[in-house]
Amino acid sequence: MSATTQIETDWLQIPVPGASAPMQAYLARPAGPGPWPAVLLGFEMFGVTGYLREVAARVAADGYLALVPDFYHWQSADGSHTELPADADGRARGLDLINGLRREQVEADVRAAIEHLSARPDAAGQTAMVGLSAGGHIAYYAATRVPLAAVAVFYPGWLTGSEVGLSRSEPVLASTPGLAALGTPVLVLAGAGDHLYAPGDLDAIEAALASAGVTHEVVVYPDTPHGFACFERDTYRPAAAADAWDRTLRLLAGNFPSRNIPLAK
Repeated sequence: MSATTQIETDWLQIPVPGASAPMQAYLARPAGPGPWPAVLLGFEMFGVTGYLREVAARVAADGYLALVPDFYHWQSADGSHTELPADADGRARGLDLINGLRREQVEADVRAAIEHLSARPDAAGQTAMVGLSAGGHIAYYAATRVPLAAVAVFYPGWLTGSEVGLSRSEPVLASTPGLAALGTPVLVLAGAGDHLYAPGDLDAIEAALASAGVTHEVVVYPDTPHGFACFERDTYRPAAAADAWDRTLRLLAGNFPSRNIPLAK
C-alpha cells in the first residue's frame, strides 16, 4: 500500500434500524472534495483498533473513502466503540464478541454503512468491502446478502465450520451462491501456514466459489502465517502483504482477476 494523498479522519455515528444506539464508525478520506469510491473495512476480532485505523488511513491515501464500522455495537453497553489489545485477554474477549454476532445485525450494519456512504457528496459509485481475519468472515457473509462492487478477504476465519456466531445455522461458505446472484467478484488471500485452516479448507473455499460460478481468485502464499498483513505483529510478512494489497487495489479499481501478478516468494 502506498501513501500518496493527504487524508482527513473522523468518527461517525450511523443509525442502524433496530439498534438502540447509533453504530460508531471510523472514516478516513482523501482531503479534497472528491468524489471518491468507498470501501468498508471489516476489522480483526480486536475491533476498531489503532491498527485498523492505520489501515483505513492507508486505503484513503490510495484514493478511497475508507469506513471501519463497529460491528460489535449491538453488544456494547454504553455505545462506545470496541478496541481490544492483541493479547490473550483481547483474543478471549474478541472471540466472545465474534460469537455474539448475528446475521441479520451484520446485514443491517452493512446496509446502513452503504446508505450513509451513498448519501455523501464526496462518495462515488458502488461500495466495495475488504475484511481482515474476523472481518473477512464478516465481509464474506455480508457480500452474499448485500450488493457490493467487490469483496477482498484477508485470511478469513470460520468460513467452512459452524463454531462461531455467523455460522451457527450453517457454515458461511454455504451462502456462497448469494455472491454469484449479486455478481460480486471475490478475492481470497491466505497463508499456507495459517493455523485457522484445517487441511482442505482452502480447497473447499475455492471449490465453493467455482461451483457457484463466482468470479473469484484464491491466492495462497507459501510458508505464510495467519495475520501476514498486520505490520504491528511478528506474523507480518512484508512481501506477501505488499502483493496482497496490490491485488486488492487492482480489484477495487476493477482490474480483476489479477493472475498476471506473480505470487510473492
